[in-house]
Amino acid sequence: MIDIDDSVSKLLPDDAAVKEKCATLCGYVAIIGRPNVGKSTLLNKLIGQKVSITSRKPQTTRHKILGIKTSADKQIVYVDTPGLHKIVKGQNSELNRYMNKSAYQAIDEVDVVIFVVEGTIWREEDEWVLSKISNTKVPVILAINKTDDVAAKERLLPHIDELSKKMQFFAILPISARKGTNLSQLEKTIVSLLPQSPFFYYPDQVTDRTEQFRVAEIIREKLVKLLGQELPYTTSVVIEVFKQEEEKGKKMMRISAVIFVERVGQKIIVIGEKGERLKRIGTLARHEIENILGKKVFLELWVKVKSRWTEDARALKNFGYN
Repeated sequence: MIDIDDSVSKLLPDDAAVKEKCATLCGYVAIIGRPNVGKSTLLNKLIGQKVSITSRKPQTTRHKILGIKTSADKQIVYVDTPGLHKIVKGQNSELNRYMNKSAYQAIDEVDVVIFVVEGTIWREEDEWVLSKISNTKVPVILAINKTDDVAAKERLLPHIDELSKKMQFFAILPISARKGTNLSQLEKTIVSLLPQSPFFYYPDQVTDRTEQFRVAEIIREKLVKLLGQELPYTTSVVIEVFKQEEEKGKKMMRISAVIFVERVGQKIIVIGEKGERLKRIGTLARHEIENILGKKVFLELWVKVKSRWTEDARALKNFGYN
């Protein structure tokens, strides 16, 4: 079973005797793939709301995040994972090892695996990910994402045929997470593989993560989208103040967050000329946070330097990478 914080997750009792007589279906489904194939977009579309941040930059997802979808008699617990990537010389940081470990653990703890690849593209990284899931004892569904971006549609069927020879997949489905194409068939296939079990979570719960975590991730998402190619991978966000107050009789949230970077030069980039970039990040994040929390938000952002934090196991733990 997924290792999560019971105080946050509202995990329901697990009783083997109850499971045998249960009329409901419930199980964990890992979403696995190399970076930037659309795993988080797929999760959000399946759940019907945003629970995992997204961007066009690889390795945006750093944590294992649950997205929970419940109907009358079934509950699917999707596990969004960091992109599995082969660590090469010079990239062997504690952060990279943490992300791969999170994905590896998910493969061993679920009832179904969705292996996500991109259109007619098959890279060495995809082959490497396949090698990591090839020995799993649970059914693997191959989801060929971003098929709406495939210009030469005639290449799709031969590509599917080639992929079918690589492993005994339970099913191969061309999909578009962005447009929702074929996702109902994907979900039907998943449901056919769920074990009989009582629900693990209350029906109104959509994720295992706290509001503070989601707020920190939203801020980091805006950082990733507004900054250059390399800098986002050396930034992390920690919430220091998260409390409800009253202003003129109306409830509001006061949030203070620290953006950590590794060098002084990076701090200057994040802040921008006369603080304009930091202000822009704050404005974009605040609007989305207000939509999630349903109340006015006062958001303060600070930028601090923590040298080589991506290589420091203790720093990672303090930043929530447990």
